[in-house]
Amino acid sequence: MSSQPARQGTALITGATAGIGHEFARQLAAEGRDLVLVARTTERLNQVAAALTEEYAVHVEVLSADLTDRAQLALVEQRLSDPSRPVDLLVNNAGFGLKHRFLVNDVEDEQQMLDILVTAVLRLSHAALKQMVVRGSGGVINVSSVAAFLPRGSYSAAKAWVNSFSRWAANEYAPKGITVTAVCPGFVKTEFHERMQVKRGTGFLWLEPERLVREALQDYDEGKVISIPTRRYRTIVRVSRLVPTGLAQRAQRIGRR
Repeated sequence: MSSQPARQGTALITGATAGIGHEFARQLAAEGRDLVLVARTTERLNQVAAALTEEYAVHVEVLSADLTDRAQLALVEQRLSDPSRPVDLLVNNAGFGLKHRFLVNDVEDEQQMLDILVTAVLRLSHAALKQMVVRGSGGVINVSSVAAFLPRGSYSAAKAWVNSFSRWAANEYAPKGITVTAVCPGFVKTEFHERMQVKRGTGFLWLEPERLVREALQDYDEGKVISIPTRRYRTIVRVSRLVPTGLAQRAQRIGRR
């Protein structure tokens, strides 16, 4: 018999049509969660929803929204705020990285990345937590990055904010029956790097999304605040704390997330 707890209720997942977000949707559906899938492309949302409904017999709702657009972001906030259709788990997964260094990137591209990685996480968590506190249950999983532990430009700074925010929220709302976990993946075999126009690497550091999400959900179930999947990345994070900042900054030339 599986030791995993039975999952009930509804999970809302941003960036749900590909990569880590899609794997969260698949694994949560497999364990009985109904889903609200959020992404920009309606056609792809509908395809993913239909496939998950057919395979796992769960209810899947789609919500097309560009989270860099404040009006569209507000639609997702409204869905999370609806007490008649409670969301029991929010997975803040949507995100992207930029290929070049800070001053080479266009400032508007930097702003859009900040809007996705920080502003959307803050606003969606605010909407979700308000309802969860009233109900006395629920949870938030914020997809962060091992980059949060390294000095790697604005992407790293944004992910460090996600970790800090998650630590605070976990402590603040645990007495209300709410779990908050920041998941810090390393290199994952998804579309993330292709969208940055960066070649995806190979080797033992590259994780399959299935393993990443499985370990992340286990850590969430155990109430861990920071989840760093696999021993290899936990070791990297421990070692990074001992490395001089100047040396660590050279890692900026290597991939993202």
